[in-house]
Parts: sequence; structure tokens; C-alpha cells
Amino acid sequence: MTLRLASLALALCLAATAQVQHKPSTPPVSRPAESAETLYRNTAFGFRYRIPYGWVERTKEMQEGNEAAKGEVLLAIFERPPQAAGETINSAVVIAAESAVSYPGLKKAEDYLGPLTELTTSKGFKAGGDPSEVEIDTQRLVRADFSKPLNEKLTMHQSTLVLLAKGQIVSFTFLADNDDAVNDLIDRLSFSALKSKAK
Repeated sequence: MTLRLASLALALCLAATAQVQHKPSTPPVSRPAESAETLYRNTAFGFRYRIPYGWVERTKEMQEGNEAAKGEVLLAIFERPPQAAGETINSAVVIAAESAVSYPGLKKAEDYLGPLTELTTSKGFKAGGDPSEVEIDTQRLVRADFSKPLNEKLTMHQSTLVLLAKGQIVSFTFLADNDDAVNDLIDRLSFSALKSKAK
């Protein structure tokens, strides 16, 4: 079993935060109204994600070299460019889909948590309790939480939500500097009912 897309997403997120450096602090920038945010829509899986104002998208860069049959990065966004150093965790959201056929015996979203946990803990993260079931709008997903200290002051928090739909595993990975910030990122995700095709 491989977690090619999850591994790629995790590696990019880790690289983005590995460049934590101290820079002179700058005054806070006022942010425009929520209406200035960009809305990402995915009709295939029936979800929307409100991208925070000022975040950078790196979806295309993460898709390069992916074999479409194995999976696809649907959305990859970062609080600041991954190559830009900063004194905080570079918050990120990576949404990917891959074929469930790649995981023999996978019948429900919970079955993906074993390989996900194995990969994430191999990168130095620790599981934050038992996985749980969450519901966003009317969509049921499973959630796994992880954390990894980067230095004495910074700890990266990761939550991954997993959905099994249309023969695909869809993973929604959120990274930030604390659980509240992760939950704020998750709150930007919404689902709409998928319309069935008329016969």
C-alpha cells in the first residue's frame, strides 16, 4: 500500500514549516471582509472550501508528476508561500483524492486511518487520541488528529478528515499551530447534497 498523495502533501507541509526562522515582527495587516475570500468548489464530491484571504495556492505545483490513475491533489493552499521563511507555522490545507482500489480490503473511510496514521507517525507526528466521526452539513467523515513539536515554542497540529465516495478516498488535511486554528480551517469546509442522475 502506498500513500503517494498523502506523503507528498505531508512532505510539502513539513518543508514549509521546517523553514521557521525569526524575522522582525511587522504590524498586523487589516484583512478585507469575508466576501473577498475565494471559494473553491468541487462538484464531483459535492464540497466547497472558503480559502482565507491572502493565502497562496500551490495546487498545480503539487499535481505535477502525479499519475491521474493513482490520485490527484484537488487543492493545496498555504498561509504564505512554502519557500518563505517565517517565525510561525505555515498553516496549510491540502485536499487530495485517490482510488480506493489502491488499498485492497478498504470498504469504509475508517479503513484508511491505519495507513494514514502509519505514514504520519513515520514523519515524527504523534496521534492525538482516537479517531472520531464528524459530520459537516450532512456529510459523515472520519477524523484523525496529530501533533509534532518543531522546537521549544512551536508545535504543528494536523487534522485529517477522510471521505470515501465514488470509489475514491478523499482526504482533507489541515495544518496549523494549535487545535483552535485547525478547527477554524475545518469550519471553512462545507458540503452540499450530491444530486443523483435521472434515469
